[in-house]
Order: sequence, then structure tokens, then C-alpha cells
Amino acid sequence: MGNLIEWYDWYSYAAFAIYFAPSFFPAGDPTVQLLNTAAIFAVGFLMRPIGGWVLGRYADRHGRKAALTLSVMLMCLGSLIIAITPTYATIGIAAPILLLVARLLQGFSVGGEYGTSATYMSEIAPRGSRGFYSGILYVTLIMGQLLALAVLMVLQFAVLEAHELETWGWRIPFVIGAIAALTALYLRRSLVETDAFQKKSQIAEAGELTLLMKHPREVLIVIGLTMGGTLYFYTFTTYMQKFLVNTVGLTKGESTLVSTANLLVFMLLQPLMGALSDRFGRRPMLIAFGVLALCSTVPLLSALAEARDAWTAFFLTLIALTISSLYSSVSAVVKAELFPVEIRALGVGLPYAIAVSIFGGGAEIIALAFKAAGNESMFYWYVTGCVFCSLLVYIFMREPQRDSLI
Repeated sequence: MGNLIEWYDWYSYAAFAIYFAPSFFPAGDPTVQLLNTAAIFAVGFLMRPIGGWVLGRYADRHGRKAALTLSVMLMCLGSLIIAITPTYATIGIAAPILLLVARLLQGFSVGGEYGTSATYMSEIAPRGSRGFYSGILYVTLIMGQLLALAVLMVLQFAVLEAHELETWGWRIPFVIGAIAALTALYLRRSLVETDAFQKKSQIAEAGELTLLMKHPREVLIVIGLTMGGTLYFYTFTTYMQKFLVNTVGLTKGESTLVSTANLLVFMLLQPLMGALSDRFGRRPMLIAFGVLALCSTVPLLSALAEARDAWTAFFLTLIALTISSLYSSVSAVVKAELFPVEIRALGVGLPYAIAVSIFGGGAEIIALAFKAAGNESMFYWYVTGCVFCSLLVYIFMREPQRDSLI
């Protein structure tokens, strides 16, 4: 539940950006407003490596429970700041500055959340079933995104008019997020610390970096396997909502319905794909993702750009997310299985956060920049190139020790 709420808060920004962008930036071209909002979205990602570093060290030194509790407190504060910040028309340049501060807090929080929650799940899951539980972990991530979209749909279709959403209604999800984060904080106080952490030997002060430097290959593997997978995922999830409105020409309501339906199916695939990795291995799943994503990115995005109805957009996006599930379902446990317990949270969190900040966080701003320059199709090839680099990592990496004591 705590993980779900964290990701709800993180994804609410992306889900409601098409409504709150005019509130934080001067009136003008909608693409430019979205570009400014996406820039702050990307800057929030830049805090994820810092969060992965600080909270990863904290988790390896003081426990997974302590780090997860601190993470959700910071996420609560970030959501609250967004909820109460006045508009650009009221306080001028201070509005986007406060939005930036809030997003930096959220980026720091989620940077530590991923590595620590992946570590916690891998250490507490039964041996031989960690792939399945890795899929469950990703279910909570996607449920957070679905919850953000569900709130948007309720507000769009049942509660508010479009002009109300654009003027003040976009604040509602961030109020919900701040309150829900307090609930997550209460829940996380009752977490049981993992046996693996309790049994580990205490490491010396500032010793994590020294230990991490002893695993350069594993660090590079995490960065390499993440770059293509996370860019592909963010392209067909968070950016896709804007793509469907800004390029395909669907209404905001249609875009939300397509994104929500696809994410629901994508979520249900995660435990199934994770269980398959317990039987057949993590590496074959990653290679299958790399090959399919490499061959499908340009055709799928090109076909989507020409789609003119919601059903076509739904089926094309569903194909992409089915391919993505081969990566997403096992990504957390693969990283955790690469590192020993004394640096596992840091080893998972820091290199992952670096890769996701550069490639996942930059997806929207790079895509919108190519569109603003009149050469949107170049973004399709950029995604393909990153997937190819990750495919090379999948091919040459060793199979993680999925049956070993972690």
C-alpha cells in the first residue's frame, strides 16, 4: 500500500499536467506549456540519483523499514506543496519555482523508494518465487498510475467541467496524495525488518561507496539494462497520454480512457511474466523484450501518429505495453539479485536512478522538443537506439542467481 501511494503521488503530476500547465506558466502555445511542464518533470528525475544514493545508504545502514518510512514522508510534503501553490497569474515566477521545489522533493523520495522497496521485496519473498513477487511489486507501481488516472477520469466525467479542472480542480489529486501519504506513513511503521538485513555484519562508516566500487560490472549492468526498458516504458505510459492529445488528436477524455484501459491490462500481466521468469530465467525474458521492442518501436509510434480513433490507439499501445511487461515484471528482482545484502539497496537504487533519470525522465522533454522542431519521428529512432544498447547488455550479462539465498 505504501508503494502504491508513493507512485500515485509521482504519477499524478504526469496525469494532470495537461490541465495544470497553464496555471504555472504564461499563456501561449500549448506545446510550449507542456514542454515547460515536462522540463520540470525531467528535473524531478535528476533528484532520483541523489535520493537513490542517500536513502539507499540509509537503508543499508539503518534498515529497509526506516528508509521506506522517510521516503513516504518526503513524498507527502511534495504533494502538499503542489496542492497549495498559487498560480503564475497570482505570484508570477514564484509559481513554477515552487512547482520545481515540490518536484525535486518527490524525485528525491521516489529515487530512494524504488531501490529500497525492490530490496525489501527480494529479501522477504520465498526463494524460487522472487520473479513472481517482483511482478507484484510492479503491480503496485502501475496501480499508483492507474489510481492517478482513475481520479482524473472521475473528475473529468462525473464531478467537474473542463474549465473547472483547468482552473482549480487539478489541485484535488495532490490533496488526496498528501493525505494518502500520511496513511502510508502509518502503515510503514508496522513493517517487519528483513532477516537478511538483521543478519548482515555492520559496515564501517562511509564504507558503502568502497563496497559498491568492488562491483563495477553490476553497476554498469543495472544502468545498461534499465536505459532501454525504462525509456520504452515511459514512452508508452506517461508520455503517451500527451502524445494521444498533442499528435494523434484525441480528446483529453479519450486519451485518459485509452491510457487507463491499457495500464489495467499491463498491470495484470506483471505477476504472470514474473512467474515465467522463475521458471525460464530472467535473461531470456529480457532478451525477448529487447528483440521485440527493437523491431516494434518505430512501426508502432508511426502507426499511432496516423491513428484517428481511440480503439486503434488502444490496440497499438496495448501491443507495446505487452512487450514492455517482459522487462518491467523482472527488472526489480534482477537488480537485487546482482548485489550482496550490505549494499543491495544502494546498488539497486543509485545506478537505476541514474539511468531512469536520464532516459525515463528525459523521454517527454526530448519527444516534445523533436515535435516542436517539426521532426517528431526522430524520437522514435532515439527510443530504438536505446533499446538496442540494452539488448546488448541482456545478451552478454550472466543469468541472475534466481534460486540462491539472497
